[in-house]
Amino acid sequence: MRPRGQQKAGPFILQIDWQTASIIVSKSYDPWYNLAIEEMLLHGTRRKDTILYLWQNHNTVVIGRNQNAWKECRWELLHQEGGKLARRLSGGGAVFHDRGNLNFTFITSRKQYNLEKQLEVILEAVAGLGIPCEFSGRNDIVSTGRKFSGNAFYKDGDRAYHHGTILVAVDFAKLSRYLQVSKAKMATKGIDSVQARVVNLGDLKPGLTIALVRDALKSAFRRLYDAQGGEALLEGWTPPLRDLYAKYSSWEWRFGQTPAFDLGFEERFPWGGVELALSLRAGHIQEAWVFSDAMEPHLIRAMAPRLKGLPLEKGAIAAALRELGNTYDQKTITEDIIQWLYRAEL
Repeated sequence: MRPRGQQKAGPFILQIDWQTASIIVSKSYDPWYNLAIEEMLLHGTRRKDTILYLWQNHNTVVIGRNQNAWKECRWELLHQEGGKLARRLSGGGAVFHDRGNLNFTFITSRKQYNLEKQLEVILEAVAGLGIPCEFSGRNDIVSTGRKFSGNAFYKDGDRAYHHGTILVAVDFAKLSRYLQVSKAKMATKGIDSVQARVVNLGDLKPGLTIALVRDALKSAFRRLYDAQGGEALLEGWTPPLRDLYAKYSSWEWRFGQTPAFDLGFEERFPWGGVELALSLRAGHIQEAWVFSDAMEPHLIRAMAPRLKGLPLEKGAIAAALRELGNTYDQKTITEDIIQWLYRAEL
């Protein structure tokens, strides 16, 4: 049986072998398909060079790996209006995609991963279109002080990717309609609405199209990476891709369990927000859930299992978090959480 919403399986159609292509473009607007392609490219090739993968989704909210789907967007409204909720592998926050947005992914080995060079591709492409821009904060690319590109990052073993959005002509009314951005997050940005901090490149350069931005990215990528490989257009199915599609379209992956907890805490830090939920029995943590838009997905995912079984005592929790901070070399994050919990009433 095919996953619900999946197209009828057919041959995997390629104009050029995707194992040797430098640039890969998805012809689908289905977020579950496109994210499945992304993971297939991440693990399905052992190439040492960097691949540029370009893709678009239609009427979609994509949440970070460790976010609480129930709180990040109005998913029931999204579904009622024909949209889809998707969850990616990387950390970071929720984003809205429609056909006025272009997604990019740099897929490479961990050894060849070079964030500065990858960002330079985006900056050069946009600047070449006559729009001044710069990288800002932990994951934004901005022009005239407003964000047009959010970026996120993922590393697994010896493989890595860096992906992001480029707003060209996104429907901001739908973006505001579906996303539920916390007041705390808005306060840290010093603004009172999502629309106040984002901008379409098409508003900065009238007449700009997705096709023009896509071509500019391809040209900048080929120049900066001296990329000699061809270009592949992907559609259709293979057995591994069907399995990945089943994962990304599943309720379990997108929503997970709805926590029934006894204690809940929520706070925002410079590196992102954290929501901690605890289920208790006899003074011990029976279950734990940690939700966050932090950019370090592996650290966040490791927290809940480490807290399970601990006594509800600040010293025990602090010791477990400090050990994680040392293991993942993320002491700033764990120390911030520890100090926050010490101030909280357990």
